[in-house]
Amino acid sequence: MRQRETLDEETERFRARTKRSLEVFNHSREIAPFGVHSNYRVLDPYPIYGSRAEGSSLWDSDGNQYLDFNLGFGALVTGHSHPTLVEALKDRLEKGALLGVEFEDSDKLARILAQRFRVQGVRLSSTGAEATMHAVRLVRAFTGKNKILKFEGCYHGSSDAMLVSVKPKKERSGEPRHPTPVPASRGIPQESLANTIVAPFNDVEAVETIARENKDDLAGMILEPIPMNMGLVLPDKGFLEALRAICDQYNSLLLFDEVKTCGKYFGGAEERFGVPPDLKVMGKAIGGGFPLSAIGGKKEIIDAIVPGEVAHAGTFNSNPIAVTAGITTLTEILTEDAFSQASKKSDELGRGCNDITRDNHLQANVTFDGLSGIVSFNPKKIRNWRDFQESDVGTWFTYYIMMLNRGVIPAGTGPDEQWTVSVQHSKEDIAKHLEIFKEIAPKLRERGIEMQIVEAL
Repeated sequence: MRQRETLDEETERFRARTKRSLEVFNHSREIAPFGVHSNYRVLDPYPIYGSRAEGSSLWDSDGNQYLDFNLGFGALVTGHSHPTLVEALKDRLEKGALLGVEFEDSDKLARILAQRFRVQGVRLSSTGAEATMHAVRLVRAFTGKNKILKFEGCYHGSSDAMLVSVKPKKERSGEPRHPTPVPASRGIPQESLANTIVAPFNDVEAVETIARENKDDLAGMILEPIPMNMGLVLPDKGFLEALRAICDQYNSLLLFDEVKTCGKYFGGAEERFGVPPDLKVMGKAIGGGFPLSAIGGKKEIIDAIVPGEVAHAGTFNSNPIAVTAGITTLTEILTEDAFSQASKKSDELGRGCNDITRDNHLQANVTFDGLSGIVSFNPKKIRNWRDFQESDVGTWFTYYIMMLNRGVIPAGTGPDEQWTVSVQHSKEDIAKHLEIFKEIAPKLRERGIEMQIVEAL
């Protein structure tokens, strides 16, 4: 009951400090569903609307300043409006934003990506969703097979083939170790489900069984090496290695969706775990806040992209603005040293959140690794989607709105999202985040069960 009262009080406080956002919301929803142009920006009672951002801070339409640890759902590891990037793009804009022919610096960016992320061939796109769509088609074309195995709870963009079992409800999901494919949206033909099979994350035996059942037509597996759309789920020791071996056994391709993880570690997930996929998809952070994605992988697979045979096209692919942003971001801003410093700050935030949740006997888990982490109001360590579903969404929402009201955007919008620490966050920003969490933690206490600490691997 007390928590309900706290949420009501905080909601009223939110309304009082975001009156302009409410005006924008009411006007916007007359023409745009829910007043936003991405479903992941929906927030109850209404979204905050931003007006500007700089460094580690964002200002809303009411002039409220927030320390931003959402950072465009992890896309802004550069932070907001990095001066080096701003200067480079001013110069580029004067020379043309879109040429209609291949931009001469595209090759330079492709080679930077190839070296940094250990791939032999590269094709550039604009968004992560585009890149995963093209990559899945490429996997099927190269192998001559049809079925793609994905993992329950993982999100790989909005193509029909991948909008399967993204956030499925238990009553529709079937057996935990042999999940039923569930469409994540109306409008997806039943036929689209036939070639997408679903497995539980972190269960090697279940994956082996499902792969064996489909071995004759299994084109490949796609996964986030660290799922970041059901919290932040670290793979069990040996899990990624086992997937590599299964794909090799059945002549299938292993595809890492690194739209997020390529911006959490300097060299991405392969550097972090030492497991090489056949293909990887990169996006978000590599563009410094501009739409940029890439498919990278073995040369013989990338070379299967042939006009008239295997499609890959886009008007805005490798446009000069995105390419210049990518080159500047990867060579001048997201350096190895910058990643190291930001990672130390994220670790500090994670350890601090651990201490606060433990000291206040919150029923919660804190998991952190690389540049990200998450506070999950869950009685146990999250290893897969079924575990995530045990999370207390009500407590999370109370936590989120309380942090907003005190000037901190603690993570992406939703209990399945994590924080990101940028290269522009300071030690003082981390201290402020922890100070606010420490202030509100006593009000979040419900059941005096001490948290289970999940340390970074």
